[in-house]
Amino acid sequence: MSSRRWLLADQLGPHFLDDGAQPVLLVEARELFRRRPLHRQKAHLILSALRHRAAELGDRALLVRAGTFREALARVDGPVEVCHPPSRAGLAFARSVPGLTILPPRGFLTSRDDFTAWADGSRRGPLRMAEFYRWARREHGVLDGPPGRVPRRPRRAGGTVAPAPPPIVEDEIDAEVRDDLDRWEKDGMRFVGQDAPRRYPATHAEADARLRHFVRHRLPDHGRYHKVMSVGDPLLAHSVLSSSFNLGLLDPAEAIRAAEGAWREGAASLSAVEPFIRGLLGWREFLWQLYWYFEPPFRGANWLAATEPLPGWFADLDADAVEARCLADVLAGVRDRAWAHHSQRLLVLGNYALQRGWRPAELADWFRGCFVDGADWVMNATVVGMSWYADLGRVDTRPYAVDGRYIDELSDYCGGCRYRPDTVLGDLACPYTGGFDAFLHRNRGRLADDPRLAAELAERDDPHVREAVLAQEDKRDGSPP
Repeated sequence: MSSRRWLLADQLGPHFLDDGAQPVLLVEARELFRRRPLHRQKAHLILSALRHRAAELGDRALLVRAGTFREALARVDGPVEVCHPPSRAGLAFARSVPGLTILPPRGFLTSRDDFTAWADGSRRGPLRMAEFYRWARREHGVLDGPPGRVPRRPRRAGGTVAPAPPPIVEDEIDAEVRDDLDRWEKDGMRFVGQDAPRRYPATHAEADARLRHFVRHRLPDHGRYHKVMSVGDPLLAHSVLSSSFNLGLLDPAEAIRAAEGAWREGAASLSAVEPFIRGLLGWREFLWQLYWYFEPPFRGANWLAATEPLPGWFADLDADAVEARCLADVLAGVRDRAWAHHSQRLLVLGNYALQRGWRPAELADWFRGCFVDGADWVMNATVVGMSWYADLGRVDTRPYAVDGRYIDELSDYCGGCRYRPDTVLGDLACPYTGGFDAFLHRNRGRLADDPRLAAELAERDDPHVREAVLAQEDKRDGSPP
């Protein structure tokens, strides 16, 4: 008897099946939506993607709706197999189910054994993504060989970087999902953020159309704009496909080949293509592997002793309470779109929380629930490791802390803000600039060995200014800036 392939909610693309005949199991478990508050748009996307996949597979698919995964599996006759789950909790559950066969991970290019061999041979200090990425490019033969001739890009009118991606058209499945979520909310289930028409792909076809549009229209400008933040254009040259990769709708190997093909054909320069490929072959692979390579204490280590809880206005996405233009804009983007690009996440959200000493584990949970692409394996390393340096330096060599002047260099936020990015003290003091100084002073003993931050500390040796900055930022406490 053929085993039924259980497709988890991050395994919904064609590369998670081996043939066109194997029976499939899909499960909607309400415990996942009840356990911790999720963004309403994220909950909608997960349910829509599961139900669209079931509709695509037709009679091959068994869609079970239950309170828990264990209840659902109890209703299934015959042997069941599943690809490696995306979290330790999921893997522990799978191992506890009698007769459930666990297959190797899919959706990543590097095997866990190969990463372990690389990491064990690199343990002379922190594991650095740049070193892993160079190894992965050689290992997989990516961006190897001569490029084509890159044509000159015409300047676009209207201030936008590229035309809008193909629209998402909701259907009867989305209408059913919205009705179910409305009913769950009336029954007491809590969501955060604003509901809205679905913005992100729920099928492989939708995701593939977005990928092809990105490669043609946005990829050529990706290198120029991938770090830029703009209040007028939240997308810029980003693909906004992270949720499609994390739902398993897209195979990253195919996306890498598509971007590499644009480079070889002369449609995009190496400086445009390489940052996109580095995001997939470098950061995405690296974060997944780190999650499994390090033991669970990786999440709880807290070298900078950040102990303050997340304030309510931040947890509830109350962007209207914030006057700092960059934070208000990014927080509103999370509220309205359940998404922000990587510079906004690190420089605006994570940086502010780091400066205020908020608990990294709480923020990791917040990112996981509020972002449409949030997953434990992503948020542990990016929030706990990169933003907070809370992993004892196993991922990066310094905390990801910057002041308002750096945000001003990469964005158009500061021109319309009531605060001044170069001002540390007073009513016009930027909360990021004052917060950065206060962060340095509070952690001066822990940061003395970091060359960059030690130099920053050396410039701030006036004890009177130090006390004034600490008093000012302590007065802000957890209130919205």
